[in-house]
Amino acid sequence: MTTKTLLDRLEAKGLRMTGQRRVVAQVLESSDDHPDVEELYARSQAIDPGISIATVYRTVKLFEESGLLDKLEFGDGRARYEDAERDHHDHLIDMNSGKVIEFVDPDIEALQEKIAEKLGYELRGHRLELYGVPLKPKS
Repeated sequence: MTTKTLLDRLEAKGLRMTGQRRVVAQVLESSDDHPDVEELYARSQAIDPGISIATVYRTVKLFEESGLLDKLEFGDGRARYEDAERDHHDHLIDMNSGKVIEFVDPDIEALQEKIAEKLGYELRGHRLELYGVPLKPKS
């Protein structure tokens, strides 16, 4: 994980940081899930009741265009967001609840490298999303 905060990296990019942009950055920084804009708006409003959903949409778009925020789409019609500089991880999406579980598996990482090499490529990055439903407990 990066040592600089999201706010530090936004300021280093030369973005004008208004009070409301700072609130959205703070909410993103403290999120350990993958919030969508509506969730970011609710959390931001708890800090600054004057913030509008339009401001949150514009701010998220700006942060994404600046390369500091990743947009994730898990097939449920909601774009979700996370810090682009978080440690690498993959996602397992519970299709019943929508819960997103982050994981890292060295076997999967090694297999992806092996596949890329076999096909004549050096792997520079990837995104893996698994979709599933909980196993039924055995009776």
